[in-house]
Amino acid sequence: MIFSPPCPAVAAAASPSWWHRRVLLALLLALALVPAPRALAQPAIATLDWTLAETLVALGVTPVGVAQIDAYHAWVGAPRLPETTVDLGLRSQPNLELLASLAPDRLLISPMFANLAPRLSRIAPVANLPLYSPGRETWRQLHELTREVGRLAEREADAERLVIETEAWLAALRQRLPPRVPPLLVVQFMDERHVRVFGEGGLYQAVMARLGLENAWHGETNAWGFSLVGLEQLVGLEAQLVVVEPYPVGVEAALAGSGLWQRQPSVRQDALITLPPVWSFGALPSARRFADHLVTALEEASHED
Repeated sequence: MIFSPPCPAVAAAASPSWWHRRVLLALLLALALVPAPRALAQPAIATLDWTLAETLVALGVTPVGVAQIDAYHAWVGAPRLPETTVDLGLRSQPNLELLASLAPDRLLISPMFANLAPRLSRIAPVANLPLYSPGRETWRQLHELTREVGRLAEREADAERLVIETEAWLAALRQRLPPRVPPLLVVQFMDERHVRVFGEGGLYQAVMARLGLENAWHGETNAWGFSLVGLEQLVGLEAQLVVVEPYPVGVEAALAGSGLWQRQPSVRQDALITLPPVWSFGALPSARRFADHLVTALEEASHED
């Protein structure tokens, strides 16, 4: 009997190496169709709180949802929220159906929104992260909050980096300050006759202390580190006046004709410093932003003298 040699295709099909490659390819294709375990992916996080939102973005996390995004950009300024972050509506009354549709793994809130926790917990686990607790050092709390957000977002290394880089940046800014800076009076307008004046227990004071700057306001402050006062209470204070924007609608025009405002020493001397919006209730990103703007403004003022 004469046997013909096998067809090359048949011989290849019978080859063990060819068979192993087919099996391996099939396994790889199957694995590609299997979703990655949630535990291995970055947690999907949403928040109603702007302080937590700015911290997440600074850690390289894209929040799936944040409340009142337009207002965040008006009051916080930076870091800007990614375009993919969904606006959840009012901070005090978020759109819960929309929030649920985003299927977050975790929701971050501050004590201001603790009353919403029972309803939010039906959507995802809720973490309530305090800041500006009375009787505690503000700067230490900022570090603790950063590290806790990093832990919850699985970005511990990024949180530590943010702490270290912020400290180094403020130390460098301190070296840029003019040799003689007068006591500073930092305010934010509520209306044409009333301002928040910032002192002990607040973000601005914590930053000024790191920079070695003196705060001219020694009056009582609330848990957020400010007092609400009338302009008449500022008239007798000899200090460099610093206004943090935004101004409420119509206030700038009204101040042009305000005798109380025109009597402020910094206004009379055309030495008023105005800073872009910086979230006064913020964390390390706002601290660095305030320090940047303040030191730059003081440098420019010293060059004009």
